[in-house]
Amino acid sequence: MAAAPAETRLSGLTRTERVVLGVVALAVVLAGVTRYAHGISRVAAFVLATLALAGAAWIVALGTEQVGGRLGPSMTGITQATLGNLPEFFVVLFALQAGERVVAETAILGSILVNALFVLGLVIVAGAWREGDGLMRFNARLPNDTTTLLMVSSFIIVLIGLAHSAGDPASHHVKTISIVGAVAILIVYATWLRQYLTSPPPPEGHAGAAPRLSSLTSGALLVGGGVASAFVSDWFINALEPTIHSLHISKPFAGLVIVAIAGNAVEHSVGIVLAAKGQADLAISVVKNSVSQIAAFLYPLLVLVSLLTATTLTFSLAPVYIGALIGTSVIVWQITGDGEASVFEGAALVAAFVILATVAAFE
Repeated sequence: MAAAPAETRLSGLTRTERVVLGVVALAVVLAGVTRYAHGISRVAAFVLATLALAGAAWIVALGTEQVGGRLGPSMTGITQATLGNLPEFFVVLFALQAGERVVAETAILGSILVNALFVLGLVIVAGAWREGDGLMRFNARLPNDTTTLLMVSSFIIVLIGLAHSAGDPASHHVKTISIVGAVAILIVYATWLRQYLTSPPPPEGHAGAAPRLSSLTSGALLVGGGVASAFVSDWFINALEPTIHSLHISKPFAGLVIVAIAGNAVEHSVGIVLAAKGQADLAISVVKNSVSQIAAFLYPLLVLVSLLTATTLTFSLAPVYIGALIGTSVIVWQITGDGEASVFEGAALVAAFVILATVAAFE
C-alpha cells in the first residue's frame, strides 16, 4: 500500500500549526546554512539558531501532546516533560563538549528557573484571571512533590557552596561528591516517579484533548523534533561565543535567559493555554513535571554524562545562583503549596525572574 500523502498525515493539524511547522522547517534549514556558509554574520547565525531551537522545542511539544493524548494524565505529564527537555539536554551537552561550562551550568539552571518562575507565573496569571474570585485552584500534591525534589537537589548545591566558601577539605572533592549526589538524587526521583505513576489521579483530573494525529505522525514529529534539536543545539553553541562578544552580553545571561526561554517558554506555552481554558490541574502538571524532572533527573543525569565530555559538570554553582535556586524553592512552595494562587502571586513569580535575569546580565 502506498504511503499516505503528507496532507493526509497532517490533516489533524490546524492551519496555524501547519504554517508554524513550515516556518520552523525553514528556520532550521537557514540556521544550518548560516552555520557552514562563509561571510555570514555570527549574530545572524545565532538569531536563526535561537529561533530554530525554539521551533524544535515546539515540534517536540506538539508530538508529545499527541502521544500523551493516548495516555493517562500522569503519564502525559511525564512524557511531555521527558521528551520536551530534549533541546535543553543537547544544548548543555554541546556546551560541555565545547568547554562552555558557564553556559552549560546556567542553561540547566535557567531551565529550572524559567519554568518555576516565568512560565508558572504566566500560567497562574492566565488561570486566575478567568476565575470569578480571582483564584486558580489545583491539586496541591504535584506542586508539593516538585518543591521537595527541587529542595533535595538544592541541598547538595548548598552544601558544596558552603564547603567552597569555607575552604573545607570537602571542597577539593566536588567531582566525587557530585557523582555520589547525582546517583542519590536519581534514586529519589525514580522512587517518586514510581509512586506518582501508580497513584490514582484526582477525581477532577483531565487527560487532555483526544489526539488529532496518528501514532505514526506523532512519532515522526518527535523524531524530527529530536533530531533537529541535536543539530540546532550544536549550531547554537557554535555561534554563541562570537555573538556574546559582538553584543556584549554575559555568558550567564545567555544561558540563564536566552537558552532557557528558547527551550522552555515556547515549549510550555501549552500550559498557559490550558490555564486560560480552565484546565488548571493539567496546566500545572505540564510545568511542574518539567521543573521536577530538570532538577532531579536531567541535571544529575548530565552530571554523570559529562564524565564523557571535554568539561565535567558538577553541582558547584556561583553563590548568586545558589541563592536564586533556594529562593525559587521557597517562593514556589509558598505560592502553590496550598493548591490555589492569585494573579498577584503569578505576577510575583514573573517579577522574580525579571530580577534574576537583570542580575545575570551583569554577571
